[in-house]
Amino acid sequence: MPSKPRVKKNTGWRLFLQTVAARAYPRVIGQQREKSWMFFDIFLPLMGVAAYIFVYRAIGAPQEYVGFVVMGGAMTAFWMNILWSMSSQLYWEKEQGNLALYIMAPNSMMAILLGMALGGMLATTLRAVVIVVIASWLFQVHYAVSSFAQLFAVFGLSMVALYGMGMMAASVYLLLSREAWHISNLAQEPIYLLSGFYFPVKNLNFYLALVASLIPLTLGLDAMRQLSFASGPSLGFLNVRLELGVLLVLSVAFLIGSWRLLQVMEKLAIREGRLTESRR
Repeated sequence: MPSKPRVKKNTGWRLFLQTVAARAYPRVIGQQREKSWMFFDIFLPLMGVAAYIFVYRAIGAPQEYVGFVVMGGAMTAFWMNILWSMSSQLYWEKEQGNLALYIMAPNSMMAILLGMALGGMLATTLRAVVIVVIASWLFQVHYAVSSFAQLFAVFGLSMVALYGMGMMAASVYLLLSREAWHISNLAQEPIYLLSGFYFPVKNLNFYLALVASLIPLTLGLDAMRQLSFASGPSLGFLNVRLELGVLLVLSVAFLIGSWRLLQVMEKLAIREGRLTESRR
């Protein structure tokens, strides 16, 4: 009898990359299936941006503040994606019965979360770009980019640190179970304030702004504004080079923290066998 062909199973980094691509795929494709979501994800943040712009114009604020609001409004898309599509994801997977399959699978949980992050980041970046383009055109925002290399570096490091924080929070939310929903609701608006989404974070108390810098969006937004507007450096919180260094440290710290917390979560699932149950 002819022998059956052996199926080659990928392991190591090949399996890791396959898992990342496979988990990113449904997020990229899923965004295109429900067109109404894309409309509201762009239209609703634009309304919030317009409201702040009209307030600033009514009180005679500098024109640069309009640009600050536009950039902050675009970045809200990333923060919402972290809260609802990253931090709460493992908790939702548990409620739907998929978490047990993730844990039993031979691939890495880090690869699964990384795939979620990349898929969500691509769709969210497209929305943020559309918001910036439309709002800049509507409100006549003028940019004066001093260094495109530094601007892209700040944005990249901000996304790595932010999604690393999201992956780390996913394990914490899972352990907290039902409290994850309440934490996401609670963290939404305060972060808008502390991270300076609609105003320069320099206007906060120095020590409060320093604590808020633990959130990657705080320094990321501040540095991007300094690099994008002529008066940005005078309204900046810290030097751009220093903020780049802090973002690099945060990126490494959050990625290592997420890896360690995922290991703890998997050990709990193996030892106690109750992590995927709703009572935990």
